[in-house]
Amino acid sequence: MTENERRLTRDARQALREGAEGIARRQRARLAEAVAYARAHSPFYRDLYRALPDDVDDPARLPTTGKQALMARFDDWVTDPDVTLAKARKFVADPVRVGERFQGRYLVATTSGTSGLRGIFLQDERSVAVGNAVGQRARAGLGVGDLVRLMRGAGRTAIVSAPPGHFSTVAGAARFRRDHPRLGWMLREFSIHKPLPDLAAELNRYNPSSLTGFSSMLGLLAGEQEAGRLRIYPGLVIAGGEALTAENRARIAAAFHAQVRSAYAATECGFLAYGCAHNWLHVNTDWAVLEPVDADHRPVPPGQPSHTVLLSNLANRVQPILRYDLGDNVLVRPDACPCGSPLPAVQVQGRAAEMLEFPAAGGHISISPMAFGTLLDRVPGIAQFQVVQSAPATLRVRLKQADGADPDHVWRTVREEISRLLAEHGAEHVTLERAEEPPEQSAGGKFRRIIPLAR
Repeated sequence: MTENERRLTRDARQALREGAEGIARRQRARLAEAVAYARAHSPFYRDLYRALPDDVDDPARLPTTGKQALMARFDDWVTDPDVTLAKARKFVADPVRVGERFQGRYLVATTSGTSGLRGIFLQDERSVAVGNAVGQRARAGLGVGDLVRLMRGAGRTAIVSAPPGHFSTVAGAARFRRDHPRLGWMLREFSIHKPLPDLAAELNRYNPSSLTGFSSMLGLLAGEQEAGRLRIYPGLVIAGGEALTAENRARIAAAFHAQVRSAYAATECGFLAYGCAHNWLHVNTDWAVLEPVDADHRPVPPGQPSHTVLLSNLANRVQPILRYDLGDNVLVRPDACPCGSPLPAVQVQGRAAEMLEFPAAGGHISISPMAFGTLLDRVPGIAQFQVVQSAPATLRVRLKQADGADPDHVWRTVREEISRLLAEHGAEHVTLERAEEPPEQSAGGKFRRIIPLAR
């Protein structure tokens, strides 16, 4: 650990000791610094903030931004003139370079998000260090038994994710292994694309001391643990990517006899919030600003669900994220959380992904929507896709091809990939339909890439 990393870790602890006032003071100062840096080094923000006063420490005074506008002006958005969209696209097109430092300095991650627009996001060393520092808060409140199990497993962490690809969890793990080759065994990804029996067998062999993954997939693994096919004993289970329901949390905790915590992260800010034992997410507001707002970007009071949320990442300098429309619906707890954390507590309302369930002999087969989403993210020639479960055993696939792509070739590739995924899960009887209509947005403007059958 470098001296800077030690300093950030000490400050993260001190902020909690100082309470709400100390956290708010840090947030104001860091917001002012982030705005000043963006104005000085990003042509995009220099234009956007031209009419603002010199010192701004109140996020409400800033105009909003979003992925579409920022990606359209990528070269003006970034603060490093050596970084261009063309270079970044070439870099992420090569899966061998996952976790490698782009331009020798930056961690790169990609995402499509709910808008269907692919984003390319960079983290500088400072942002990665801040994430590591505040990430230690995820283990707050663990009991002695949980800590013993974490130590007994020698610190092995299993990440059930969607390798390969430049996705944030995959890229972060690959970066750790590149930086610490002798400790690479401590962090390993396991693919959600594998059939459950194979995935359980791999996890059994690894025997992790902590388990991290999408909430819905962890629920499926809990079923494998209950059935005795999965036999692991993690001291901590961290669920992310989707909202963690009370029912799923209880099942996971009972199956693994472990503390279950949720995490709230985005590729734009990987350290947004960590869950407590009371199933609330505590936002790291010393390094991030999260503003729940209505459809007109007006503040929504605590206790009421927002239409969306505006994010400001106060750590990242290379690619400033300031009052960025994240698209999530959140509810802020109106009173103090029983866990005692001085950080504000939220629940995410709009990221719960339902499982796709298909009929099968003697029951049903469940597949995570993330398995379809991450699979199709890698198919070339797709500008946008939407998979709709139109009947219990029918999937209707809506495609929008990228410019210059052959629609028939794209469809054949998509059909082959989805058919392979279904067969791996024993659902080869599911019918695939090629839709004539393009992907559709809901009346509220949301875009859902995977739409399960209404139940």
